[in-house]
Amino acid sequence: MPATLNRPEPAPVATAPVAATPGRTGRPLFDPPLVRRAAGDALAKLNPRHMVRNPVMFVVLVGSAATTLILARDAMAGARGTGFTLQIVLWLWFTVLFANFAEAMAEGRGKAQADTLRRGRTEASARRLADPSDRDTVETVPAASLRAGDHILCTPGDVIASDGEVVMGVASVDESAITGESAPVVRESGGDRSAVTGGTRVLSDWLVIRVTANPGETFIDRMIALVEGASRQKTPNEIALTILLSGLTIIFLLAVATLQPFAVYSGGRIPTVVLVALLVCLIPTTIGGLLSAIGIAGMDRMIQHNVIATSGRAVEAAGDINTLLLDKTGTITLGNRQAAEFYPVPGTTAERLADRAQLASLADETPEGRSIVVLAKERYGIRGRTLAAGTHELVPFTAQTRMSGIDLDGMQLRKGAGDAVSRWVRENGGTVPPELDAVVERVSREGGTPLVVAERENGEARALGVVYLKDVVKGGIQERFERLRAMGIRTIMITGDNPLTAAAIAQEAGVDDFLAEARPEDKMEVIRREQRGGRLVAMTGDGTNDAPALAQADVGVAMNTGTQAAREAGNMVDLDSNPTKLIEVVEIGKQLLMTRGSLTTFSIANDVAKYFAIIPAMFAATYPQLDALNVMRLASPQSAILASVIFNALIIVALIPLALRGVKYRPAAASVILRRNLLVYGLGGLIVPFVGIKLIDVMLTALGLV
Repeated sequence: MPATLNRPEPAPVATAPVAATPGRTGRPLFDPPLVRRAAGDALAKLNPRHMVRNPVMFVVLVGSAATTLILARDAMAGARGTGFTLQIVLWLWFTVLFANFAEAMAEGRGKAQADTLRRGRTEASARRLADPSDRDTVETVPAASLRAGDHILCTPGDVIASDGEVVMGVASVDESAITGESAPVVRESGGDRSAVTGGTRVLSDWLVIRVTANPGETFIDRMIALVEGASRQKTPNEIALTILLSGLTIIFLLAVATLQPFAVYSGGRIPTVVLVALLVCLIPTTIGGLLSAIGIAGMDRMIQHNVIATSGRAVEAAGDINTLLLDKTGTITLGNRQAAEFYPVPGTTAERLADRAQLASLADETPEGRSIVVLAKERYGIRGRTLAAGTHELVPFTAQTRMSGIDLDGMQLRKGAGDAVSRWVRENGGTVPPELDAVVERVSREGGTPLVVAERENGEARALGVVYLKDVVKGGIQERFERLRAMGIRTIMITGDNPLTAAAIAQEAGVDDFLAEARPEDKMEVIRREQRGGRLVAMTGDGTNDAPALAQADVGVAMNTGTQAAREAGNMVDLDSNPTKLIEVVEIGKQLLMTRGSLTTFSIANDVAKYFAIIPAMFAATYPQLDALNVMRLASPQSAILASVIFNALIIVALIPLALRGVKYRPAAASVILRRNLLVYGLGGLIVPFVGIKLIDVMLTALGLV
């Protein structure tokens, strides 16, 4: 049966130190070591094989080289005006270097984070097991010799030597080296919390781990490669923008090339250095110089939020998301349901129900079970009893029976799903009062989970009532969903609960739609349906059963605490394993798109303003009528050209902080964002060059440099 969405009603081995968290370096934007490193990298990036990847700046590089040769020729020939040519040449080279510096600064922050990780890695050893079931026969080997498929034993104090899956044991693990969080986590076999990461430390008990990565393929290795940005490829939007900028560059190149024939026809000649300067000022060098830095900085901001994105494409896709799929438990609710009330059926007192529910929960170590024990004690003063060995038999919960309980002193107690416990009562010769179904339905409608309690004593089985387990919706979650709606994003809650419970939680949380009793294939169907409608979908997951949906989603954020399959299926990994961080991921993606769009708008408006600064100055002597366009009243053609070239170089430096930090994103309609973008960056891009070029012109004239 296809999945259907429902709309809620409105409302001591390897004890070496490990790496620090990559996303929390605490470095200032222009940290001196980063600046020094970026300055060196900017020079290294002058390699033409690197520059050709950025067509706009490659043209500037070629122009800089050409004017340098002209300067050398004129200097050897003793020609006049070499001082002016020298200044043009220097500022053209500065333009290239400043663009490279912006890219190097963005990369440098990632490299600094990678260096932090590398410094924490040392030669470690591991205890390899020939037979996973025999923990007594171990072989101590270097961690570098471990291969996928090997089994290792880790005991308290051990640093886990490689990524892997827990196949035996349960232990407390310190993952602060990866997540930065000091609270230990539990890792155990056979569940969604079986994945372990190399570099984390076992605090208690023991684990047998099956290694899942070869040397150089571990999560830390991949993280280093990702934060360095070495394999960062251009996103589709970035490629499209690069093509547009290349087209504009070609158009201006042809336009500038035709100026010389016009000048000759008019009886003059424009120096080649001036034509190159004009071309550099008119092509979109501002966005061309910052484009790569914007993309790299977007990935860096993800890392600062402890999210590793496998590509820039994933970050960009996050900014275009239309639909968010969120698990109920742990994302929308706190995850641990708490006993809130006892509802007895007629013929049973609430105190008796609480007593039997507590007895059935004494051996239940789940948060729900413990909350029943606590509620019975607080509400009716029933203290937890100690069960002597051999006097009872525990009945564990299974997916088939959907109930658990205890057999004690000839009495059988069961608690679990309403239909399962009712069936158990009938199979044991008892009857189920009709009032029970009404209580179960009422609890479900209130958004709780009904847990039916029954007993069988002296051969008679009977239902006692319902324990109301309440899902606690996280504080502030409604406001977060309202913020998403303001972004134009639709939210869908995914849960295995029955439709009544799901509807109540969905209404309380404020999601747009929900999918109840969801199976893995249902999640896939919802994602595909949204994608067929032309929408981009994001989701989080941590279990192996989430892997297909994570792979299908446009943005799949896997929890670091989840299984290896989930981490490999997603295109992002959240080191903090916080499902609600998906909201921040979307905001960072939108911030990346807004930053690129804003600076593109500024750059193009910038070029229009520089056109009015240079062209009148160049032709005013030949065509005096053009002097009317010299609205800035620049001192001379030489000062106009030089001031424009200097401004063109300096504006790249001035915008580096904005490119790295990103334009602040505020949820709003697309029309509002566009209006604000045009007003701030479009109008600003027109005004700033007029002011800047005029100030530089005044300074050049006052210093006698032209």
